[in-house]
Amino acid sequence: MKNLFLLLAISCCFLVNAQEHFSGLSTSSRVGIINASINPSELVNMSNAFEFNLYGFSVNVANNKVGFSDIVAGNNIQNLMFQGSDPVNMRFNAEVYGPSLAFKLRSWAFAITTKANAKMDVVDVDTKIGDAITNSNIGSLISTTAINNNFNQRVNGTSWGEVGLSIAHNLLSKGSHRLNGGVTFKLLFPGAYANLGADKFYGNVVTSGGQSYLTQTTANINIAYSGSLANSFSSVSDYSKSIYGGLNGFAGDIGVNYQWKDNADTSTSRYKNKYRINAGMSVRNIGSMTFKDSNNSSTNYTLSIQGAQSLNLNQFDNTHSLKDIETTLINSGFLTKVTSNKDFKVNLPTTFNAYVDIKLVAKLFVSGYIQQKMKSDNDNDQITAQNIVTLTPRFNTGFFEVYSPISNSSVSGFNTGLGFRLGGFYLGSGSIVTALIRDSKQADIYTGFRWSFL
Repeated sequence: MKNLFLLLAISCCFLVNAQEHFSGLSTSSRVGIINASINPSELVNMSNAFEFNLYGFSVNVANNKVGFSDIVAGNNIQNLMFQGSDPVNMRFNAEVYGPSLAFKLRSWAFAITTKANAKMDVVDVDTKIGDAITNSNIGSLISTTAINNNFNQRVNGTSWGEVGLSIAHNLLSKGSHRLNGGVTFKLLFPGAYANLGADKFYGNVVTSGGQSYLTQTTANINIAYSGSLANSFSSVSDYSKSIYGGLNGFAGDIGVNYQWKDNADTSTSRYKNKYRINAGMSVRNIGSMTFKDSNNSSTNYTLSIQGAQSLNLNQFDNTHSLKDIETTLINSGFLTKVTSNKDFKVNLPTTFNAYVDIKLVAKLFVSGYIQQKMKSDNDNDQITAQNIVTLTPRFNTGFFEVYSPISNSSVSGFNTGLGFRLGGFYLGSGSIVTALIRDSKQADIYTGFRWSFL
């Protein structure tokens, strides 16, 4: 378990950080498949009749403990992770769009998209427990630390694939005003899953002579795994082994969009989506998927250590998988099985999204975006999401676009990034500016290419 914590920390600090995919680009007036990922009704506003997405890649992580300057200075990441009293929160999130096609026909628009997802999360892990597991051999003095948590601490990993079928329609068009609606129906292909949850953890951590023990402890434990993440889930290769599994889940997005068209715009831009205001609302990822695999397991336990009993935490030093952790805990005699399932359901990260993009003057726009999660990250069967607010000024000539997203997220706080688009190619980051000028706890990157015509 010690190695597990360290590998998660290194991954979250040295991969790249954030959680809003394609930040700044997804609210651009050059509308296409990326915009439809936020709100399917945007497909009616496509800048051209057809769009073919060749590839799109976005990788994000956020944490609330380790800053960019700490990495550059070579500070001890292990110690920084478990400083202070605030629980440790980290999010790693990658999205890869494969070949996808969208097209518009009169007042209708349609799309078929392919996407792969991978997530690795640390949710509300108590710093005292983390410090006891990773740093117990540093000191030799006797100390006792009381732990009293009324929330669920989780270490979680998930990979899955999606095929999306979208349809959008212009519901109302009167003068300069347009109202659109759209839905996306998603076929889900769960790949692999792992979850370790410790809910309502009450007890003592006793450190003595380089050893740490749990005493007088009770907790509700969930251990679940499926696919390649059953054996390990602390490196990128564990996720890439099985992104697409069998069809075992469904989800949907639904959204509406309003445009105040700019009929006075005489720009010669070949992109035809010209407006004064473009606004929308959507609810995304409504649904769940069921993991089914030969090595599937999801078990709820109660942990009880009473009287003079103690559990030596150092025995978890060389564990790399949830199976190892589960076996060690069972052998300790302190676990009691409550329920167990071979197959289990996991809920997608449902979010409410709203945005508005305003034309200030010719070629200069500013957009605001908000993402609000609708479910609790503490539930063992829940894939996580973040709350995000983003403001993006942009300069858009049609073929060329440059923008700077300014955001605040519920995990890593304030960040500023920079991105550009040249025709169908785009490259950006939601936090590169902050990483260079101040102590950012984010750094993300995305890139892709799509071809629009007619």
